[in-house]
Amino acid sequence: MGSPLYAHLLERAAEDAAAGGPVQKLLEPFDARNLRADALALRLMASVHRLVLVGEAPRLAAHYPTAGGTLGPDGAWEAFLDVVVEQAERLHALVALPCQTNEVGRCAPLAFGFLELAARHGRPLRLLEVGASAGLNLRFERYRYGGGGVAWGPAESPVDLSGMWLEPPPQLPAAVSVVERRGCDRRPIDVATAEGRLQLESSLWADQVQRLARLRGAFAVAARVPAKVEQASVDEWLPRMLAAARPGATTVVYHAIVYEYFTDPVRRAFHAALETAGAAATDDAPLAWLRFEAVPAVRGYAATLTTWPGGEERVVATAGAHGSDVRGPRR
Repeated sequence: MGSPLYAHLLERAAEDAAAGGPVQKLLEPFDARNLRADALALRLMASVHRLVLVGEAPRLAAHYPTAGGTLGPDGAWEAFLDVVVEQAERLHALVALPCQTNEVGRCAPLAFGFLELAARHGRPLRLLEVGASAGLNLRFERYRYGGGGVAWGPAESPVDLSGMWLEPPPQLPAAVSVVERRGCDRRPIDVATAEGRLQLESSLWADQVQRLARLRGAFAVAARVPAKVEQASVDEWLPRMLAAARPGATTVVYHAIVYEYFTDPVRRAFHAALETAGAAATDDAPLAWLRFEAVPAVRGYAATLTTWPGGEERVVATAGAHGSDVRGPRR
């Protein structure tokens, strides 16, 4: 995913773990039956990155561009392993924390769906994000987008997603109105706190400084654009939100790289809530389900949009996992 530094460190960490070295000793207490869902490798990297960002691993920081480092991968493994050995107790507590991210770059493919809905219905959007983390993507229309010869969004935005569109959305309304911003997450993050901001920063790849700049820009937008993220499971939260229809607005239920983490009971409840609300949707109060997830049919990631009344479903964009290289669907 575009991180030579992490590719190098994770390869060496895997070798160390296989040989029963310090990495294996650190991670052994954690039961990771589903390596992707448990995100144990990412939790390891985030834990070490956190120590770098707070100034507790200065030798490794020299290799981490997010901390101003310029030395690159050469010698980074030795410095990384020293941190694992010397700060094993501290890292054990940090690795135990769940992986939590909020990648604002994913707004670039999601915007294809949001902009189409705004243009199609001519109504303000009511945003309901499941697995919202800190709710940064609930402010999508306050970010700057561009590529394919066009630009959209406030030019002064501190979140610059320019260049992530390889081709523009087919519909570009002059502006999008948002009348409600709500989300849910089992472990929401409060970016009004230093701890919340550090948690999200630590989860980024340490050699991808543009992602860090976008994230910090999103912190600034969040400070002035309110959005409510409740601590709740989607199967409890979504039916409650959808029961309160909002005539005159388009309700958009959406998520990004969340669906794979649903348990089967949660997934069934999620679909049941959408089907019930979809059956009740009207032209005056339409409903949409927008998601950016892995899609085998496109051999990658795609933004898919389902709309009611009618239940029409189609892919509106494809992109890289973090929202880069966005294109419209191939015809």
